[in-house]
Amino acid sequence: MIANKTDVELADEMKAAYEQLFSEIKKVIIGQDETIRQALTAIFCQGHCLLVGVPGLAKTLLINTIATTLHLSFKRIQFTPDLMPSDILGSETLDNNRNFVFNKGAIFANIILADEINRTPPKTQSALLEAMQEYSVTVAGHSYPLEKPFFVLATQNPIEQEGTYPLPEAQLDRFMFNLILDYPDYASEVAIVKNTTSGITTTLRSVLNAEKILEFQQLVRRVPVPDNVIEYAVKLVHKTRKDGADAHEWTKKYLDWGAGPRASQNLIIAAKCTALLAGKYSPDIEDVQAIALPVLRHRIVRNFKAEAEGITTDDIIKKLL
Repeated sequence: MIANKTDVELADEMKAAYEQLFSEIKKVIIGQDETIRQALTAIFCQGHCLLVGVPGLAKTLLINTIATTLHLSFKRIQFTPDLMPSDILGSETLDNNRNFVFNKGAIFANIILADEINRTPPKTQSALLEAMQEYSVTVAGHSYPLEKPFFVLATQNPIEQEGTYPLPEAQLDRFMFNLILDYPDYASEVAIVKNTTSGITTTLRSVLNAEKILEFQQLVRRVPVPDNVIEYAVKLVHKTRKDGADAHEWTKKYLDWGAGPRASQNLIIAAKCTALLAGKYSPDIEDVQAIALPVLRHRIVRNFKAEAEGITTDDIIKKLL
C-alpha cells in the first residue's frame, strides 16, 4: 500500500479507475455491459474467466480491448486438435554453444486468450493448470515464474460440439467465473453495425498499468467482510451438495455433484470487489447474490433428470437463491 494513501482513499481511486475503464471499453464493445463488469471484476480479484458464446459476439475483441486499456501484454492461443503443450509453455533448444536455452511459449503474457479451449485434447488443456493456479510453468524440470498480473480468458462455442474435448471438473474449477454471452438486443446490434461498417477508427487510452492493478488486487483481499455474509456464501454452496444437511430439494432432485470450497472462496472475493466497484467499503449479501451465477454455474453438475426436463444450472442456482 502506498504510504500516503489509506485503504478508503485507495478504494475510491479503484472505483474511479473502474468507471474510466468501463467508459473506454464501451467505445468498442456495445451491448455487453454485464460481461465487461464481470471480466474486470475477475481481473481485480486475480481470477480467470471462461467465456461461452456463439461466434461473432466479440469475445476476442473484448479481451483485446481490456488488454489495451489496462496497458498489459496480450497473446491469443488458438486451440486446435494438433496443439501441443510445448506450443503453449515453450521448450528447450540447443544454442550454438550446445547449451540448452528456454524459448518462452505464448503463455508468457499478462492476458491470455485461450480461444476455443475445448478443441484441444486434455493433455494440452492441462498445460494451463499449473499456470492458472501457481502462476508458473515447469519445463524439463525447471520452473519459470509468470509475470503478474496474469489472467486467462478461455472461450467455448456452445453449439458445435463435434470434435471437442469437454473440460474436466478440475480445470473448470480453476476458472473464477463462467460468463455466458447472449445475442445483443436490437438497438445494440444497430449500433454495432453502424460502428463496424464505417471508416471511423476508435482510439483507446490506457487507464491503468500492471503496478496499479496489483495494488488494487491486494486491496480487494484486505476488504473486511461481516460474518453473516461469509456464512451466507458458505451456506449457499452447501445447498448445492445433495448429501449435505443443508441440501435443497432441487439439489437432491436435479444435481449429481455440488460446488467445492473454492466456490465459497470465490463468492467472497468477488463480493468484495463488487462492493468496491459500487462505492462500498464492505460487501453485503446482495453482493454475493450478484455474482452467484457466474461463480457457481460451472461448478455444479446436473443429472439426467434435469437435462431431460430442460432444467439449466442457472435455473437451479436461482432456485437456491
